[in-house]
Amino acid sequence: MSYKIPIFLSYPKPHLKRQDQFIEKVKSILNEKGFLARTLGVTDYDMEEPLTAIRRLMLECNGIITVAFRRTFIERGAIKPQTDYDDNVILLENSWITSPYSHIEPAMAFQIGLPVLIIREKGVIADGVLEKGIIGTYLPEFNLDGDVEKYLKSNEWNQILGKWEGYVRKVVDNKGKPPKLY
Repeated sequence: MSYKIPIFLSYPKPHLKRQDQFIEKVKSILNEKGFLARTLGVTDYDMEEPLTAIRRLMLECNGIITVAFRRTFIERGAIKPQTDYDDNVILLENSWITSPYSHIEPAMAFQIGLPVLIIREKGVIADGVLEKGIIGTYLPEFNLDGDVEKYLKSNEWNQILGKWEGYVRKVVDNKGKPPKLY
């Protein structure tokens, strides 16, 4: 049996079959690359409060991939309604919000120094850690209404995943080295 590198795979519980299928394809790709995808409530369970359980699992992992699926639909809304400054109102139409854990888990991983890769389903509002540049990595967007197989074979996906993979393998290597005193 060969050793698989544990990584944290974060995603809201799918509510659509195509979301389930996307996660299965991502897991398959990770498995082929020698990674073991671990997800709280799916592969790992803990009786502690969620943030403690997440931290414990993350400390056993070497990187995180967060898939920000569509979760809550906003047909029509506003950010900062009734503000005193008209230029600060942001109108939303046919927009989606993901799970708060799609923000919390990558932020926790960032704080402990794990390589973070966030991918966002088309239509999910790019705020918090989903905003480009917040965590310092490119945030690819995928479309489950499009050709998912084609996307997961695209240069964009392969180059981003390859770069993240390099960072993860460096974490694994560094964990095996003694600490430096200088």
